[in-house]
Amino acid sequence: MPVPKHEYVSEVWKDGIFANKVIFCTGGAGTICSMQVRAFVHLGANACIVGRKVEKTEQAAKDLETARAGAKVLGIGEVDVRKYEDLAKAAEKCVKELGGIDFVIAGAAGNFLASINQLSPNAFKTVIDIDVIGSYNTLKATLPYLLKSAEKCKSDGLTPSPNGTGGRIIFISATMHYMGQALQTHVNAAKAGVDALSVAVAIEQGPFGITSNVISPGAIAGTEGFARLSKKGTDPMKSPRIPLGRVGTVRDIADATVYLFSDAGSYVNGEVLYDYIADSNSIVDGGAWHVSGTQPGAQWQYPEFLLSGKDVTDAGGSGGKKSKL
Repeated sequence: MPVPKHEYVSEVWKDGIFANKVIFCTGGAGTICSMQVRAFVHLGANACIVGRKVEKTEQAAKDLETARAGAKVLGIGEVDVRKYEDLAKAAEKCVKELGGIDFVIAGAAGNFLASINQLSPNAFKTVIDIDVIGSYNTLKATLPYLLKSAEKCKSDGLTPSPNGTGGRIIFISATMHYMGQALQTHVNAAKAGVDALSVAVAIEQGPFGITSNVISPGAIAGTEGFARLSKKGTDPMKSPRIPLGRVGTVRDIADATVYLFSDAGSYVNGEVLYDYIADSNSIVDGGAWHVSGTQPGAQWQYPEFLLSGKDVTDAGGSGGKKSKL
């Protein structure tokens, strides 16, 4: 059913800014990710959401189409982000039916409360597989299409590209690993890996026009995660530990997503926006500080080596052969 606009996107954004764009989102039927996608559909984009459950994903897609007359949202179920082949097929279907992929949200995740004593090796591995491996598989499956979009949407930063923005990915992380949190050992480890993955993408793919950033939601009212990880009876809109005096809303996250994918966020790369204790760490330098310590070698000078498309075959131990992994 239609959702009032004020619940998922602010009035500051101009209607139609993402016209003819396509956003691909894993975990797109979830509370937060669905609102991120809804904001983009409202602002002109078409979308493809993927998930494990067929009926839930397809119903969510139909509901998202109500955000704008004429919108097309593709819902693909039976997709396990731990399996690269599932995501590759979903991305291919998205491009075939919607024409391309300009933006990606890697939002599939798993979470529950458990102490290390309660946490089995299999449970720990499952969260790592969904969050870290799933994020990598999402990137790997969509990167060829993101590169095409980035090339088409190149801009000098002063003159907006006539083709708008594109070639951007956001990874959904969390906040507990920045300071540490009990009962979340599995998530602490997984989300730290997601953050590191995003930085690696920013460094390696930035020379091709790709931007990669992280949004780390804190406590977001009305979400499955908030209900699962909070004590019963908790007021969803109050928190004395947050300077602003309230927890976040799904609109807060959707607005941050619009910012990063819009022309306004074109020079933010390899950063983390986190909605917790009224703070954020958003450095606007194109990702430069991540490579300030890079030691260029004769064969691997940055970014020329990456742009050349060559494989690393002359490193010690490589034996002059390409990796078979």
